[in-house]
Amino acid sequence: QVQLVESGGGLVQAGGSLRLSCAASGSISINAMDWYRQVPGKQREFVAGISSSGSTNYADFVKDRFTISRDNAKNTVYLQMNSLKPEDTAVYYCKRNVGLSGSWGRGTQVTVSS
Repeated sequence: QVQLVESGGGLVQAGGSLRLSCAASGSISINAMDWYRQVPGKQREFVAGISSSGSTNYADFVKDRFTISRDNAKNTVYLQMNSLKPEDTAVYYCKRNVGLSGSWGRGTQVTVSS
């Protein structure tokens, strides 16, 4: 079972940047990988995804601000977040897609102050 560990979260002022990392314990080269986020009391929502070939897609609310990338040699996926807003405050989760299901990391907290 491939384990996922997110890191890079923290407290940042509005307008600032953070880079999240998702390190996998095994190869993820054949997997599409996603980032999701969740705030208390709300459903987890899709943020960005990257296919095994490197194609990307984004939720409308992060387009032109966030960039997802992957380094298969390091078994790591990244989420570069720029121009952060207070409404980006959430726990960010990495997901490894396997068929119709997948596996999740435990998340990393991102807090954006106004």
